Amino acid sequence: MAETREIETKIIEKVGETISAIKEAKHVDEVISVLHSLAVLLFPLDSSIVSGAIDNRYRDQVLSVVAPSPLERDLWRPVFYVGAAFPTLAKFLLYNVTSDWLALFPLSARILVYDSFFVNGPPIEVAQAVVPTLRQEGFVTEDVDLNAVCSNAERILILCLLEKNGVLLMAKEFGGSPTSASFMKPNSSIFISRVAQLMASIPDKARLGAPVALSSHLFFMQIAVQLLDGAEERAIELCDKKDALNASVIDNTFLFVGETFARICRRGSADSLLLQMIPRVLKHLRSCLSSNIHSVDPDLLKLKPEFLFWMKLMEAINDPYAVEKLSEQLLRLLATENTSDIEAYWTLCILFSQTLKCQMSIRSMFFDKFLLWKVFPICCLKWILQFAVLEGPPSATGLSRSQNIEGFLDKVPRLVGVWSKREFVQTAPMEQQAYLTAAVGFSLEMISKEELEATKDVMRLILQGVSCRLESPIHLVRRMASCVALVFSKIVDPKNPLYLDDSCNGEIIDWEFGLSSKCPGIPSAKDVEACSTAVSDRKSNIGANDRSQNTVKHRNKILSEFKLVDPDEIIDPTTLNKEEVSEEDDDDDASKSSETKSNSSLQPYDLSDDDADLKKTFSQMVDIVGALRKPDDPDGVQRALDITEDLVRASPDELRHLSGELVRALVQVHCSDMAVEGEEESSEGKRQKALIALLVTCPFESVDALNKLLYSPNVDISQRILILDVMTDGAEELANLKRKVANSLISTISDIQSWFLPSSKGPPGAGAWKEVSETGSLLNWSYRYERDLPLKPSQLKSGKSRRWSLRSPRTQENQFEWSDNKFPLYAAAFMLPAMQGFDKKRHGVELLGRDFIVLGKLIHMLGVCMKCTALHPEASALAPALLDMLSSREVSNHVEAYVRRSILFTASCVLIALHPSYVASALVEGNPEISRGLEWIRTWSLNVAESDSDTECSTMAMTCLQLHAEMALQASRALESTDQTFKAKDAVIPSNVLKGEIKIPSFHMQYQI
Repeated sequence: MAETREIETKIIEKVGETISAIKEAKHVDEVISVLHSLAVLLFPLDSSIVSGAIDNRYRDQVLSVVAPSPLERDLWRPVFYVGAAFPTLAKFLLYNVTSDWLALFPLSARILVYDSFFVNGPPIEVAQAVVPTLRQEGFVTEDVDLNAVCSNAERILILCLLEKNGVLLMAKEFGGSPTSASFMKPNSSIFISRVAQLMASIPDKARLGAPVALSSHLFFMQIAVQLLDGAEERAIELCDKKDALNASVIDNTFLFVGETFARICRRGSADSLLLQMIPRVLKHLRSCLSSNIHSVDPDLLKLKPEFLFWMKLMEAINDPYAVEKLSEQLLRLLATENTSDIEAYWTLCILFSQTLKCQMSIRSMFFDKFLLWKVFPICCLKWILQFAVLEGPPSATGLSRSQNIEGFLDKVPRLVGVWSKREFVQTAPMEQQAYLTAAVGFSLEMISKEELEATKDVMRLILQGVSCRLESPIHLVRRMASCVALVFSKIVDPKNPLYLDDSCNGEIIDWEFGLSSKCPGIPSAKDVEACSTAVSDRKSNIGANDRSQNTVKHRNKILSEFKLVDPDEIIDPTTLNKEEVSEEDDDDDASKSSETKSNSSLQPYDLSDDDADLKKTFSQMVDIVGALRKPDDPDGVQRALDITEDLVRASPDELRHLSGELVRALVQVHCSDMAVEGEEESSEGKRQKALIALLVTCPFESVDALNKLLYSPNVDISQRILILDVMTDGAEELANLKRKVANSLISTISDIQSWFLPSSKGPPGAGAWKEVSETGSLLNWSYRYERDLPLKPSQLKSGKSRRWSLRSPRTQENQFEWSDNKFPLYAAAFMLPAMQGFDKKRHGVELLGRDFIVLGKLIHMLGVCMKCTALHPEASALAPALLDMLSSREVSNHVEAYVRRSILFTASCVLIALHPSYVASALVEGNPEISRGLEWIRTWSLNVAESDSDTECSTMAMTCLQLHAEMALQASRALESTDQTFKAKDAVIPSNVLKGEIKIPSFHMQYQI
């Protein structure tokens, strides 16, 4: 001990002399000579190489240094690095020498007398001395070149840790290998954790222009290779010791590797580790796989040190968050590499089987987080179920049960319990619902009928989850319920499976529900219903067109055969009979199937269809109303439905007086009970078309009757949905939306050219429009554009054409035919009664509760009505009331995604319907309702886009924000033009009137007048 202190004293004195001599040095060769005198005492150096790189004045001084014996050198070196000498010298070398002299060092001298102090030292001590110099925010010294210091520190780290495998030496030092100074340093867990933190922080502390080797991905991959090699070597060493790997105390090498891995995972680079871990695990695993049996012998795993090494390594990672990130990335990488089910299961078993039994956090991670909260590919779901729920190896065909039946049956109720909650259906993203539904389906396929009956509350929870999903208007959610119901029915009664959906008619159920092959966006219920409605309407329209064409041909034939006669002429009835007989004979002669030329004329008549002639044909509206109110005569109801639309569109005189009665009769008739089996949809289509015809021919009377029936307790939910669908279609037909209107003021995402640019029409060769900035504008916004025109034959210079982006009123009139849109006259009658009292709870009506589908349909209908009043004065009159309804807390914060989608659709329709000049005039006139409503659309859409769990809602919210930004920009320009007009007329706008405010999120600006 005394000898060690004496050596330490000599070393410290020598280091002090070296530092003083370097500070007084005037030439770089003098610095090299001084450093050489110290390095010779610690390392075996070839002085001749150093002397050849310096001037003759210092060459003799270098060659005259007496090198100590190897024994003395081995005594000095550990004391130098463990004590205070090396940190002191390293700090001086890294700062002062690097800033003043290192750039002048010859390459050989730098390697021998400078780098040797770091390369030949223990990597643990070197890392603690060099890593802190990467960041120098608090180092204030004018004579230090910080860029040179950081660059040199990065070079030394790459040399010592990566090129010289310094991280591998660290792992060996912590394991107690007989390396230099390892026995003199503490090996406590705190010290190991500090060194691991230092190693993981190197890429974060490196500069932006640092070498690529210090980037997170490459650096962590390289040290991962060294750490795994060191841990594997240590495992082989410990394997010779009895029960060394099975001891409860973790070896320091594994502890260092585990701590470093944990910090790398926390920095988001778990994939860098797994790219090195997975090939090693699979290599060890495939060496035990039998090509014939496709299984692994569990006893063989316990005997091999490679597998025990992986188990101890995962036990050494004490950070639950790091283990979760590593496990999650492991599953996803195995899925991308198309790993087989058997290999994936045994990979999880090798890494987590020990921790799954001993640590509650690992069990909670696999079951609670990986099954209930996160979303993985369907193959990963099978692996998780097989490993953490079924707790046994899979079979060659798929999932298989293990001997631990009790553990499996205890976990299924928890899984089904979460799946069956209505709150989960309302708030969970569609991907997560599909993922958990697949987990429930796979679990049910492993249960027998006896086990299902013995398991507590599982049957009740399954029925509860299926029923609440069947009530959803979203087709994908109903399909999930159908798949689970099919699996459940096969358990209860295998001979009578329950098919609730056409997609579930096969033996194999698609538990991915088609989501893997589609884009991240989930199709909305509106899209699915629109597609199905379009198909059914197309089929019904084809049949209706055929019938109408036949009717027209028959009428034309009758009119062509009709002849005018003299009313005063005396006609003999016998001649009439002769004429009829002669005409019939002529027709018979012209026909190839004439009865006079056929022997079949002597056959008896077929009287089986004579009752068809006795059926009454309706020609009066009163008869149709009476027939529809006779449920005991289904044939009469069908004949009435067949003729109602044509008769209504003929607009008889009594229609206006009977339209209300006819509307009520059509709504209350039960087509499904009256129609022949298989023709229910056709009857429903006829009823819906008849109601639309009534709305178009008698709008006020018909819509008044429909609004009264909408909240009536005498109609059910299907009839309310029918009413809203009819009002939607009727509004579109009145507005003649089938006609495409070009160049609308507010553009959509699909528009190629922005709405505020002039038309691209012009002479061939004309350039693109460019905005010309205006001087004196309050916002520096201008709607004046110019473009280059091609040269004319007589021109020498290119001319320019300037145009205003706002089109003239005459141009607007040419683009829009206002007479085609008849709906604005009836918009108030459509919308206001439907909005009145929507939040009241009546007998059988609860829109804010269980009847949320009706609420969504109602909001969608109001949005269509606003779209049908686009750019009309009625839009600005109806928009405040509609926005007040949408912004109410019960509506805007509705738990159902279907309602939120309808709100976003309607809000977008409001933005499209409002003319920017109306918004500007409302602000100038001091009407804050529209401004407040538009601001609510912006803030609410922004909140939905950021935090809504439904993917479709987020997408629609982004579209709504774009429309709001375009509307705000156009309204601001209108306000600017208004302000310039007032200035031109020397008019003063009262300050108490101009209180409007429009926010434009895309420009981060606010316009206030």
